[in-house]
Amino acid sequence: MRVAITGGTGFVGRHLAERLGAADTVVVLRRTGVAIDDVEALAEAFAGCDAVAHCAGINREIGDQTFDHVHVEGTRAVVEAARRAGVKRIVMLSFLRARPDCGSGYHETKWAAEELIRHSGIEHTILKSGMIYGPGDHMVDHVTRAVRTFPVFATVGYRERTVRPIPVEEAVDVLVAALEGRIPDPTVAVMGAEELELGAAVRRIAGVAGRRPLYVRVPVWSIRVLAQLTEWAMVVPLVAKAQARMLGEGVSEAAPWAPELPDGIRPAQRFTEARIRAALPEGRFGWSDLRIARAIARRSDSTAKRPVRPAAEL
Repeated sequence: MRVAITGGTGFVGRHLAERLGAADTVVVLRRTGVAIDDVEALAEAFAGCDAVAHCAGINREIGDQTFDHVHVEGTRAVVEAARRAGVKRIVMLSFLRARPDCGSGYHETKWAAEELIRHSGIEHTILKSGMIYGPGDHMVDHVTRAVRTFPVFATVGYRERTVRPIPVEEAVDVLVAALEGRIPDPTVAVMGAEELELGAAVRRIAGVAGRRPLYVRVPVWSIRVLAQLTEWAMVVPLVAKAQARMLGEGVSEAAPWAPELPDGIRPAQRFTEARIRAALPEGRFGWSDLRIARAIARRSDSTAKRPVRPAAEL
């Protein structure tokens, strides 16, 4: 089976590409410089493919890379390119609580993308996935570096929300099953085997990282303010605005409702210390994580490379 992967250099797409194998059986978009909204280039990339794994997505907007551009227009282009290339199946990786009219650009555009797939006329599976973790993720990575950096950790809201973390290996298993047509429902909820409170998940990660910060409950609105500030200030924000919304709601129930995966495909691994340890990053947050540091470094590099004029020309 030949598969094209959009977002193939992202967290989940990269792991899927590694699972599927050699470069002659997998087309990884972005790595080949194909823009997500370029129908002609996408159709050329999809040529000869049996299926498309549509994993492209963003959790924050930067310049012209908006939620609408990437999620909606990108998906529209993927669908049209798949039609032109004769692709038989599209598998879309969406978000567990993607839905319309909820006040979140991320959630609403993910839902709009789902609807484009549903009405494409192409055989499809939409995977409404919860939080996926593993090496290079945004969950274990950011919590670990935060507790290594700060003595205080803010937990979201005065009422505990829950999460069902999914190991990236099992998320990839689900994607492969969907690509092979082994999931009967066109839309399914993908959640981990263990449901736990967000605070408990954070404490478990911190414990594996060897840290015991002071935990302070703060209102959801303050996490949204923090998200806005870190989106402005950091290269990769400590928490994005879309993620703040996710944390404020919890990530353990599909919205709208969708059936869970069938037995044998449903994730079965718990959020264990061993799995957390395998996902732990190196280091902590520092100066290099700030946008201003990157800007200064680029300016310094540009200055260093500027040719020096001979004295006779001065």
